[in-house]
Amino acid sequence: MANTVRLTRIELINTKKRIKVASRGLELLKMKRQSLVMEFFKISNEVRGLRENIKNDIEKGLNAIKVAEIIDGTLEIERISYMFSSPEIKIGGKNIMGVTIPEMSAQAGKKIIDDSYLANSVPVSIYDAITLFNKIFKELLEVSQKESSMRKLLNEIDKTNRRSNAIENIMIPRFNNNYKIIREHLDELERDSFATLKFVKSHVVSTGENNK
Repeated sequence: MANTVRLTRIELINTKKRIKVASRGLELLKMKRQSLVMEFFKISNEVRGLRENIKNDIEKGLNAIKVAEIIDGTLEIERISYMFSSPEIKIGGKNIMGVTIPEMSAQAGKKIIDDSYLANSVPVSIYDAITLFNKIFKELLEVSQKESSMRKLLNEIDKTNRRSNAIENIMIPRFNNNYKIIREHLDELERDSFATLKFVKSHVVSTGENNK
């Protein structure tokens, strides 16, 4: 492949600027990658703790349902469950280093009974089960949100890695090589010009002496 580098002083200056810009871009990408990785591991630790809590809470919730069935019966549990409707899930987002992280919130669905009646009139065993499963639902929602965030962060980390590798291993070495080629060419021209100037000067001096 033919060398398409323009061997001029202006191109030398422009190439030097490109090296500087690329190096700064690489530095910023590495800083971004570090921040993304730190955020990923932070969320990962949170998810690990939440999963453990969910596991324990589900076990407690199942035991609470069994107790409620024994004390108040399945029909009573089903009757009270019909008084509730499914919650509404709202999905928003926040920006972390250019990555949109999902934020989900749950709004309680319509229910026939209010919280006061729920606390005072529903059998204790069923109320305890409801409270536990409401907690489990919120934990599952939070885990889902955080796992989605982790996937987005991983995707962005991968893209950032590919960009930084391209700059570090392809772009900057190419710019450096072009700079070296131009610099060597200009230095050679300068040496040739100096040698020519020296020859002309010595020739002029010699001619002047011969004319005396």
